[in-house]
Amino acid sequence: MKEIFGWVRSIGFAIVLALALGIFVFQPYKVDGQSMSPTLQDEQRVFVSKLSHTFSYLPEYGDIVVIDSRVKRDRTLMDDMTGHPLVRMVLGQKEDKSMYIKRVIGKPGDVLEFKDHQVFRNGVALEEPYIKEKMEYVSDEILTVPDNHVFVMGDNRNDSTDSRELGFIPLEHIMGSMIENPFSSK
Repeated sequence: MKEIFGWVRSIGFAIVLALALGIFVFQPYKVDGQSMSPTLQDEQRVFVSKLSHTFSYLPEYGDIVVIDSRVKRDRTLMDDMTGHPLVRMVLGQKEDKSMYIKRVIGKPGDVLEFKDHQVFRNGVALEEPYIKEKMEYVSDEILTVPDNHVFVMGDNRNDSTDSRELGFIPLEHIMGSMIENPFSSK
């Protein structure tokens, strides 16, 4: 009986540790769709550092981030816990389709314009070698990114649901930044 209790305690500790790591440190996500093509492909798995989410700091320009697209509602710790793959599996829930993978284009205070089929940040056209093709989107609107928000876009600008539709992304809706896959062949 003592041995069984020892095993149960060890397994329980491992589960709690896995949950804590997934909620606060890093978590795998799966790319859903072609919005980040050619950088990321549909069904590709990526690892995300959640430290920016845990400690509420801004990602850098060009970082690939996972966002919660439900920007009209506040996020809670319960959202973080129920978003963990292990918890979703136990609850019998499918993959969360509200999580999008995008690239950070604007940070608080930045002025963004979309003209001549390019993105301009603070009056300067962005050099974006990662985009799939020339952006068809143009707008006369000039946007200023508010405090505690970012502006994100997919690399496949002509097939991406991003801040152009969702609006500015609150910092608490940034789940984390993609980290290089340690298992990739690059």
